[in-house]
Amino acid sequence: MNTRVLRCTALLLLLFPILTQAQTACSVTSGMRTAALVELYSSEGCSSCPPADRALNALHTGAGPALVVPLALHVTYWDRIGWRDPFGQSRFDARQRTLLDAQHLQVAYTPQFFVAGSELRGWSSGLANTIAAINARKAPVTLTLASRPTATGVALDARVAPAPGADLRSAALYLAVTESGLDSQVLRGENGGARLHHDAAVRVLLGPVPVVHGTAQWHQDVVVPAGWRREHLQAVAFVQELSGPAILQAISTASCGAQGT
Repeated sequence: MNTRVLRCTALLLLLFPILTQAQTACSVTSGMRTAALVELYSSEGCSSCPPADRALNALHTGAGPALVVPLALHVTYWDRIGWRDPFGQSRFDARQRTLLDAQHLQVAYTPQFFVAGSELRGWSSGLANTIAAINARKAPVTLTLASRPTATGVALDARVAPAPGADLRSAALYLAVTESGLDSQVLRGENGGARLHHDAAVRVLLGPVPVVHGTAQWHQDVVVPAGWRREHLQAVAFVQELSGPAILQAISTASCGAQGT
């Protein structure tokens, strides 16, 4: 190999991370209709959760309506009964409690669905119709979400703007990073011996950032641990009313494909 070839090879090796990052950058903007944020509070220690997990997984893989942003938030309060959920976070326990309090509901349980911030008990039969009803609403805000890989993780930029003619109430912006294609072998507890599959599992939940006069802008660098698979990560942004649990708009990088973040 001559000197010129060696130099070209070295240059390509130096440029490869830059090219990869450019190819995996993503920017998405919400439309006029409201996307349904579907939050599932689940636990690997809960024997009734796998069917709900599968219902949420179907939304992630496109079996459900297009204007939907699924989030699987694994709680920790069932860890005490024999199996510690590896995806559980106490912050998700707290968010579930906040949603319940806003609707004057007393009992936190799993699996529990919230669609656009409201509890949905009959999810097995009513999920599709509830999502369709939310999609029919005109969104009061427009959300733009951009993600790009960095040396340590992913850089997220979110922007909120009021929709034309919208009367926007006080609100807050949230960001999340989810991972799909997760498999877990449960060794103990109610699901002992089962192998569970999870999509749209929330790894990071950030916020709130105030939306002032209908606008907000947020840059966030997220560190991605070595154990997370970048090709299975997606970024999510949503706007929630401050006076209640209602979700005004949501968006994810899912439309960018598997390389979205």
